[in-house]
Amino acid sequence: MDWKRRRLLWRAFRSRNDLTFVTGRGRIARDAILAFAVLRNEAERLRHWLDHHRRLGVSRFLVVDNGSDDGSAEMLADQPDVTLWTTRASYRGSRFGRDWTNWLLNRHGAGHWCLTLDADELFVFPHDDHATLRDLVAELDRRRVPALGALMVELYPRGPLRPPEPLDDEAALARLEWFDADNYRTAIQTPLRNRWVQGGVRDRVFFRDNPRRAPTLNKLPLVRWRRGFAYVNSTHSALPARLNDAWDGPGDLRLSGALLHTKFLPSIVEKSRIERERRQHFNDPSAFQDYYAALIDNPDLWARQARRLAGWQSLAEAGLMSAGGWNGPR
Repeated sequence: MDWKRRRLLWRAFRSRNDLTFVTGRGRIARDAILAFAVLRNEAERLRHWLDHHRRLGVSRFLVVDNGSDDGSAEMLADQPDVTLWTTRASYRGSRFGRDWTNWLLNRHGAGHWCLTLDADELFVFPHDDHATLRDLVAELDRRRVPALGALMVELYPRGPLRPPEPLDDEAALARLEWFDADNYRTAIQTPLRNRWVQGGVRDRVFFRDNPRRAPTLNKLPLVRWRRGFAYVNSTHSALPARLNDAWDGPGDLRLSGALLHTKFLPSIVEKSRIERERRQHFNDPSAFQDYYAALIDNPDLWARQARRLAGWQSLAEAGLMSAGGWNGPR
């Protein structure tokens, strides 16, 4: 495992040559909470994504734009709290962006609490209606916990993904208010000891005949980063392997969070056509042609067992995350 970690770090170091620095204002404060992301063509959700995490307490966003042509890079370059790099190198060739984020995390994140996200993920945690990220990481430091586990909770609308009438960005996001609560399963994989959680709406709708193909939903998005750490497979697993013991999945009573997955905006129908041709998002793209075809058909994902999202409490009540005995800021 140490050899694997060093190999990942070497890949990350080498990948720095893919990145072109665009802008970044001021020094990063010693106690800053940082967010890292790689994205492409996310203009429809970027302002909401930035504002959501600013409200939580992110001090600086370190972002790689991978060849956007929808204005994402230009919008990011105008933000005073964003440090931006661009690249047109292969997303798949960079291990789906992880080489780039591993480099930036080790270059800029060491010693900081770092939140590593996709642009379609909104981080939430217990008591976030009155607690900030600074309150949360203070509690994690008090418990001497170096990472926080989270479930990617896939949100979806009621009705077809792309409704007959066009919606503005805010209205499209507001439709994503339903989630699956009771179809999750967890396994522990060797040798990393990483957890493998599957379930949710994509498991129920798109992969019910081949559940092993269903997406992996557990992540370690929030880590007190140390130089030499590395993400292995997205943020699903990390090295050193002890980081993967932070959370066992739904039902684990330890303090945890969630990532609200806003994938199913109306644009997913057209984006599925594009991504089916780009073949950049899966290790075996040909195995997911039926998945893309089903999305292109503009399905209705809602079912009678769906639950409505109503703040962090609704996720905790469903057992998808836990306050772990934490009552919020003191």
